[in-house]
Amino acid sequence: MKKWIPWLISLVLLTWVISRMLPQKPVTGFDVAGFGQLPVLVGGRVMPMDTLARISLSIMNHHGTFTVDGRTQPASRWLLDVLMMPRRADAAKVFEVTNPDILALFGQQDFSGKPISYSYNDCVAVLSEIGRQASSATQTEAQGRNAFQRGILKLRDALRIYLLLKNSIQAEDSPDFGRELQVFEQVLQPGMQAVRDREANRPFNQQDLLVVARFTQRYQTLTKARYVYALPNPDGKTDSDRWLHISDALLSAVATGKVAYPAILYGGLISTYRSDNVTGFNQILHGYNQYLQGTMPEQLSRAKVEYWFNQAQPFLQAMVLYVFVLLVSLISWLKWPRTLGKTAIILLGFAFVLHTLGLLIRMYLQGRPPVTNLYSSALFVGWGSVLLCLFLERFYKNGIGSVCGSTIGFVTLLIAHNLQLDGDSLEMLRAVLDTNVWLATHVVVVTLGYSSVGLAGLLGIIYILRGILTSSFGAATAASLSRMIYGVICFATLCSFVGTILGGIWADQSWGRFWGWDPKENGALLIVLWNAAILHARWGGLIRERGLAVMSVFGNIVVSLSWFGVNMLGVGLHSYGFMDQAFGTLMAFIAGQLVIMGLGLIPQRYWRGIRTRAAKVPGKPATASVPLTAT
Repeated sequence: MKKWIPWLISLVLLTWVISRMLPQKPVTGFDVAGFGQLPVLVGGRVMPMDTLARISLSIMNHHGTFTVDGRTQPASRWLLDVLMMPRRADAAKVFEVTNPDILALFGQQDFSGKPISYSYNDCVAVLSEIGRQASSATQTEAQGRNAFQRGILKLRDALRIYLLLKNSIQAEDSPDFGRELQVFEQVLQPGMQAVRDREANRPFNQQDLLVVARFTQRYQTLTKARYVYALPNPDGKTDSDRWLHISDALLSAVATGKVAYPAILYGGLISTYRSDNVTGFNQILHGYNQYLQGTMPEQLSRAKVEYWFNQAQPFLQAMVLYVFVLLVSLISWLKWPRTLGKTAIILLGFAFVLHTLGLLIRMYLQGRPPVTNLYSSALFVGWGSVLLCLFLERFYKNGIGSVCGSTIGFVTLLIAHNLQLDGDSLEMLRAVLDTNVWLATHVVVVTLGYSSVGLAGLLGIIYILRGILTSSFGAATAASLSRMIYGVICFATLCSFVGTILGGIWADQSWGRFWGWDPKENGALLIVLWNAAILHARWGGLIRERGLAVMSVFGNIVVSLSWFGVNMLGVGLHSYGFMDQAFGTLMAFIAGQLVIMGLGLIPQRYWRGIRTRAAKVPGKPATASVPLTAT
């Protein structure tokens, strides 16, 4: 019976996690979920309305949500109001402000340190001042901007996105857009006939000409709000051509004499939503889905998959499982090692499957290999490390693989979660990256190098901390950890070296030179050189177990500077985004690694694990521990 206990515990936790991923039961009222699955083109890629809502809200506040009466509402519901009932959306407090100087613009004098949220209505009175301060901030280089300048630019951009959204499928001042389109379609034919008569110097109806001219001028104004391309154009040949902004569709109607069918459907959705006609809204939405299914089935199916992906959040569920694995693994070192140890490895396998599922879905949605930006690199670094840990646990069966895998898996997914708040994590690729051959080789191999160096560093941390703080650090444990570190460093050296060479080949084809001493290239070279230094020091007898652990911890610093540090410099061909907001975190991480290295350099006679081991040897005092040459 005992052998089934780990499986029972694991299945209970897995069932709970899966239940969190299942779609919520449909609620009565407006089909907000169906609306959230509608595809639109934004930023060069097709996404569901739900993703657009989440991205937009993440720009406006740090948590990417909005609340009504203290209750968090679906992001799609907020976007529904913005697109179809902007006056109600104007009252939603979604613009978050944290900087005291910006709060002073709103008349806020007492600042408690907590973020304060404002609605668009609250911002109207200070829009001109926000614009003036933002214009002034743009005169300063990105690296030199202070907190106020960064905050005011972020608020300006959030307000700009909000205004663009309000004019994405209608003119925001339209009292009934569905009725407006009906009138527009009725005056099109007479108006265009008047235009033709005028051009042919024939008598024409002045009133018909003026009416269609007013509509044309109104919709030309909307061209300034091009951001969301919500109307499908089946005649387009590329993804960009197959989607139109509402202004393009309506101005095209002037030439064709007929308003596009999707525009009529959106007009109906807006009218029924404003009149609180739930049945009519849901029926039109169903009809629009059928239209998309017949004209753009692939893009509709991708949007539906991405909507499910947003709701299920497999990376978040994997992160939860990694926490359970870490807790179970640590407890297994104290009690019931066989039962809890097996439970940890089973749960780690389940978490790895969820992690893999998330990566595969992202690859399907992007049509690209797994690493395309900083966010996806964090996901893949964690995935690669967990995979290596599963192999380590398979061979050594000491629980260390479970602890390392769960720790790295959780930390990297947490990093990715915070990076995701900066915008669209499935964004279009920069031109230099837009080649699947090199994404599938150089970038992936280099990222595996990051994974393995980070894993070796964590194993080194475990070696040092267990030796200093615990009494269970026996000779077998020390030797086992040392072998694990050595094996992982060998793998890291191979991946880092091959990945760097492949990067040089890519650079030669993309930029016309194999090597240019770019900051990212220098970082990759430093990783290779440091791994080589560790191996040569080990082979030459300059270091042994303890020295191997200490040097592997410094590898964490080298990787962090190459992985994140380059993006903080704001220079070089590989710097795809300045992110100085993480500078403090990076410095704290480096300081922590240096402290651990300092602990590792403490003479081993002061290590608790070594003293305990020496005390068990008959005839030897507790201070007569392993000789210093063992470093």
